[in-house]
Order: sequence, then C-alpha cells, then structure tokens
Amino acid sequence: MPDDPKRDEWTPHFWEGCDFFAWLRMLAVHRFAVHPRYWWVAAIVLVVSFGHSVLWLLQEAFLRHRVRRTPVPRDPLFILGHWRSGTTLLHEILIRDPRHAYPTTYECLEPNHFLLTEKLVTRLFPFLMPSRRPMDDMPAGWGRPQEDEFALCMMGQPSPYTHIAFPNRTPADIDYLDFRGVSEAQVRRWSTCLAGFFRRVMFLHPGRRLVLKSPPHTARVAVLLKRFPEARFISISRDRYAVFPSTVRLWKALYRHHTMQVPDDAVTEPFVGECGRRLFAAWERDKKLIPAGRLAEVRYEELVKAPLAEVRRVYTELGLDGFEDAEPAMREYVASWGKYRPNPSAITPETIAMVDRHWG
Repeated sequence: MPDDPKRDEWTPHFWEGCDFFAWLRMLAVHRFAVHPRYWWVAAIVLVVSFGHSVLWLLQEAFLRHRVRRTPVPRDPLFILGHWRSGTTLLHEILIRDPRHAYPTTYECLEPNHFLLTEKLVTRLFPFLMPSRRPMDDMPAGWGRPQEDEFALCMMGQPSPYTHIAFPNRTPADIDYLDFRGVSEAQVRRWSTCLAGFFRRVMFLHPGRRLVLKSPPHTARVAVLLKRFPEARFISISRDRYAVFPSTVRLWKALYRHHTMQVPDDAVTEPFVGECGRRLFAAWERDKKLIPAGRLAEVRYEELVKAPLAEVRRVYTELGLDGFEDAEPAMREYVASWGKYRPNPSAITPETIAMVDRHWG
C-alpha cells in the first residue's frame, strides 16, 4: 500500500514518549549524532521528555502504593517469533479472549505515566495515531496491542530498537537482544523494569492473564523464565525467504517515521541479518529450558489457513481454558480479514541469494 502523506504528518516519533533521562542516555550513547534536518525533532523530544518525567513523578506520588499491591504476573503468555512471522496476527486473535489482558500502544509508548493519562489523551487526541500500520496496513491505534519492547525503550532500558533512531551508527544496544556480554546486574535491572511495567498493566486488569508479543523476547527465554517462572510461550515461525525481505521493509519504514538521521539503506540488510542470527541461535539454545506443556509451536502458513483450529490446538497444548467462550469473538475478528490484504512478497532468485548470504 502506498504511503499516505497525511498519515505521516500526524504520526508522532515514538521517542517522544521517553522520559528525560532515557532520552539523554540515548543521545549520549549515540554521540549526539542527530542530523541537522532532525535537530528540531530532537529539541522537541528533549522538552516533551521532561514533561514525561514530571508526570512519572506525579503517578508515583499518587498511585505507587496502590500499584505495588498488584502482584507481578508469574504466568504471562509470551508470543515469540522473528519479526514479520505473524506475531501481531496471533496476538490480535488471542486478545479476543476476555480472560486475556495486553499492553496497548499508548501504554507501551507512554509507560511512565499511562495510569494517569491514558483515558484523557486517547479520547482527546485519537488523530495522533494512524488507523493503519505503515509497514503492512494492519489496524493501528492507541488501544491496539503493542510490543512491550517499546515500553522498555521509553523507560530508558537499552534495546536494539534504539537503532531505529540512529540507523547509520553501529547498533549500540544490540547485545540486549540476547544479553550476550551483558552483566548479571544489568540483566536484573532490565528484568525488574519489565516486571514493573507488567505490574502497572495488570493494575488495570486484575485477575486476567497477560498476553505479550515482542520478537526480541525470542532470544531471551532463559531470562524470562527466571523472572516469570510459570510463563507459557507460543512460538510462531514462517518461511525465512518471506521473513527476511519483509523485515528489511519493516525497518526501513520505521526509519522513515522515527529516525534522527538520514538513513543509509546499505546498513539495513546487515542489521537484519545479525539480529536474525542472534535470535535464532538463542532460541535453539534456550527453548529446551521451557518445561513440558508450556510451549506451543505454530507455523504462520497454517495459522492463516485454519486460524481457529490452530488457536484451539494452542489452548489445548498449553492447558488454557476458555476457548469455547472466546471463539465467537475470535471468529468475528477472523471474518474481518476479508478487508485486509497482506503486502505481496515475491520470492525471487535475488531474494533467495540475499537470505542465504546473511542466514546461510
């Protein structure tokens, strides 16, 4: 689908959700390498981020003690898989179950104060979010489910996603994809931050199961199990010759909307290749740590062909109840796919050569 210039005009940089210190850290780590074209954006983020820090302090002052009475979930359901493997599609189906809770786009982009501001901002400013995602035309909006990796970025945790803002520099935080070379103290700080975000989401949804989707978590199974010992996992995979070029298009779309530099397209393929190698290696190494009955594996092609049958199988394998109650809402969502057409992805000899060059 061609880009909509009006949509671009109203799409905010998600870095505007950073708190003040998270933004300063990001600038310092990347040596303030903001292109002059984006100085005005960086200045706006600097001012707005200070406001986010003030709102965080207000939220802590008014709600901290109430939030701390909410237990951190021990058994969240993590959807894992490489980018563009169908994780969003599966997430959208599963959240139709009224027993499930999920972090919204607003909560992930404004994790520092959403308990205070979500209802007000999403009602007054719905136009600040596009109705469709620019990379694949799937529904978007403040209330749609979102990746908690963005929340980690906004709270100042290192993440490979900081590469979106500074695509022309060596990825400074890529080690936080699989925690290669990251100290135990830093990993604990990261997981504590993630658990704190989950606690705040569950403050709004007591008694529900938290369902999460974030491709980087595919490389973090060992850390997630240590922090959330009763977690369940769904792994979704897809033909790598479709996944790789689609992921390249995804990152280029993110660069267009959220960068602080003029992107050099030549860096995208190597970055996607390196992330994929790390992600697949960590997954193959650590998936054996998942106890029996806690992992269900799905193929994207099978999910698209028979979505309700695949989801029913997942419920059975993971010992989840309530599928029959959720099935009507899931069926209604699946019926709405008639309005959606995924971006075509022709697998050419050039595509095969590119994927083999990076992933073997």
